[in-house]
Amino acid sequence: MSLQVELEHYRNVLIVRLRGELDHHTADVVRMKMEDAILRGTALHVILSLKELQFMDSSGLGVVLGRYKQLKAKGGKMVVCDVNQSVYRLFELSGLFKILPIHENERLALTSLEVVS
Repeated sequence: MSLQVELEHYRNVLIVRLRGELDHHTADVVRMKMEDAILRGTALHVILSLKELQFMDSSGLGVVLGRYKQLKAKGGKMVVCDVNQSVYRLFELSGLFKILPIHENERLALTSLEVVS
């Protein structure tokens, strides 16, 4: 299965929607698209919407952690929303939820970021 990456800018927030599988075959594409959007755009914060992400491995975790560090260095924040059970478990086991807030949906994620924007 492949991966689709949808990027949407809303004020100073970049919404990244992932569909499919984020693994060692697709991680570089996601990394490059997110990095490019963060460096070129006016986005200070990122919402990572994983509603339609069926699978993620450690390569995907690396991409998420790398973009988190990139944003944090700029004074921004990253939040995650719409996480399915298997991806949630991977985030939980990796400890990423200790640094990344999770929200039920994009609306709640956006609301949480507008408080700090």
